[in-house]
Amino acid sequence: MNVLAIDTAGTACFAAIYDSETDRLSGSAGADIGRGHAEQLMGFIDGALAASGRQLGDIDRIAVTIGPGSFTGIRVGVAAARGFALALRVPVVGVSTLAALAGSAGKMYPRLPVLVAMDAKRDELYCQIFEPDGTPRTGPQVLEIIEAKKLLQNFEGVICGSATRHLTQTPLPGVAQIDAVDTAVVARLGAMADPQGNRPSPLYLRGPDVKSQSGFAVARV
Repeated sequence: MNVLAIDTAGTACFAAIYDSETDRLSGSAGADIGRGHAEQLMGFIDGALAASGRQLGDIDRIAVTIGPGSFTGIRVGVAAARGFALALRVPVVGVSTLAALAGSAGKMYPRLPVLVAMDAKRDELYCQIFEPDGTPRTGPQVLEIIEAKKLLQNFEGVICGSATRHLTQTPLPGVAQIDAVDTAVVARLGAMADPQGNRPSPLYLRGPDVKSQSGFAVARV
């Protein structure tokens, strides 16, 4: 099965083609662009296809990161994934960034549970705990740092993500220095997911940082 994996949930913008039979990427393209995902994503998809020697018609499934992360970036990736799936008539599945980070840590520590902690700004963290097999032990949540530290009580496992510096004072069996999503892991999890009823939607654990100023709205005529 050829899987097109898309990640636009953070400052990076990546596309990759994954061959589930060989468990390897056949091509990828992308960069840490900060902004401009909508303008550059299609070019990166074309680059990944060219590097893999595949065409869009060869794609059997699409996997896309659904967040948490960049409000705008997530919308760009999910909309593109849905559009390609509709045009190609193939399944599309969503993969959370928390699950993708846990998958990367799981390759380093395959027998230990994983606590993923992402920096959510505003002195808050996106957190979730996964079992060694990748099954969620807790749901995804946004927590203040003091509340997130409580997750470490009686936790014997690995911590990873961009917010590990806030939580590493408590001794743990391992700390995986994994801050960025690996598109290969997104593709692998997407290949394993059940597409039935798994229509990807953005995973927003809180509202956008930027809100419209209603006082300056122009009345419709």
